[in-house]
Amino acid sequence: MAVCANVASPARGPYKTGVRRREQIVQAAMAIFGERGFAGGSIRTIAESVGVSHATLLQHFGSKEGLLTAVLEEWDRQTVETGLTDVSGLDYFRRLPQVMGGHLANRGLLELFITMAAEASGPGHPAHDFIQRRYRRNLATLAGHLQEAVDAGDAAPLTTAQINVEVIIVTAVLDGIGLQWLHDPSTDMVHSVATFIDRTIAEWGR
Repeated sequence: MAVCANVASPARGPYKTGVRRREQIVQAAMAIFGERGFAGGSIRTIAESVGVSHATLLQHFGSKEGLLTAVLEEWDRQTVETGLTDVSGLDYFRRLPQVMGGHLANRGLLELFITMAAEASGPGHPAHDFIQRRYRRNLATLAGHLQEAVDAGDAAPLTTAQINVEVIIVTAVLDGIGLQWLHDPSTDMVHSVATFIDRTIAEWGR
């Protein structure tokens, strides 16, 4: 991939202020949606929490649904940065329990994502496109790391079709464990995920 020689100048003035304000609104919405859910978190409450008007908030996001998408994207970014930016192959899968553990302090956001994932199966839902993109990207990422493990000899040979099935199962199990934890907080989510990943990697090595 070619590296662009043009370096963008640092954001300044009104643009920089606008970017910072947008980030503040997203963070406030994450907290409020996480605590009250999408239906219970009003645009007015979010706007007031960062000292802007209802109209100003809508200028940044267009609608409550647009703000929801921004919140989900930020949650997704933070999830990846929790521990998945510097690993590859099987180590990527071994880091997943840590990532799931990061949700323990953000129950509301995990609940928001799982709720949206279930509700957004219909194309008319405001989060439909985001959820579709996220699952496609997540499956492609997992498949890429499993293929790396196969190529390196760290996993037994698997066809592309087999790899695709394996990562679908991994994704489904992690979502299911997260849902179980939401229903029963005594569920040891990290240990459960770690146990599943250890067994799965062992199976891949056969």
